[in-house]
Amino acid sequence: MNKKDHFKKALIEIFRNAKTRGDNYIEISSKDLHIIVGGYPGPKHNMPSCCDVMYEQMKEGDKILEAPKKGKGASLLIRYYL
Repeated sequence: MNKKDHFKKALIEIFRNAKTRGDNYIEISSKDLHIIVGGYPGPKHNMPSCCDVMYEQMKEGDKILEAPKKGKGASLLIRYYL
């Protein structure tokens, strides 16, 4: 499994848990997602891949609440509606 697959799997699990709780939406930052998967902070982090997965999982109506100037970084924060 490549690193992007790990981020996607973790994000889908976060969505699943939020739905089980009955949440209408979930807000997650790339920093938090990367910490869950591991390797952040650290010299061999994969923040660009983490952000790519977060953007790829967005659906119509989801909102980017914060984004770094270059689009990929630890401050990316997205609200996903469930």
